[in-house]
Amino acid sequence: MSEIRKDLLYTKDHEWVKLDGDRAYVGITDYAQEQLGEIVYVELPEVDDEFKQDDEILSIESVKAASAIMNPLSGTVVEVNEELDDSPEIINSAPYDHHIYVLELSQKSECDDLLDSSRYSEYLNTL
Repeated sequence: MSEIRKDLLYTKDHEWVKLDGDRAYVGITDYAQEQLGEIVYVELPEVDDEFKQDDEILSIESVKAASAIMNPLSGTVVEVNEELDDSPEIINSAPYDHHIYVLELSQKSECDDLLDSSRYSEYLNTL
């Protein structure tokens, strides 16, 4: 069973979001990293790039395949986790401890579209 943390929000595309004021820390869920397998590369977005909700923002490559990651909320990238350039596999070992990027939110009301931990758990049970 995949780990789900109660203090985070989730998408049906298996991203997690941690809100901190007008900033959102974004990563992929334990379920997502399990499905991907061993992660070998993360194509990070550029700082200052703007994305809308559901835009493709980056890709993650594993030994199995490459997967597009969809942006869960509209905003501007204000930080990327550069540790992933040299050690992308840290997502496999601790997906909730390593965000991929941080957004300055432009439409905080979109947070209402995200799932809380119990709704995400229910969703996983349908897969």
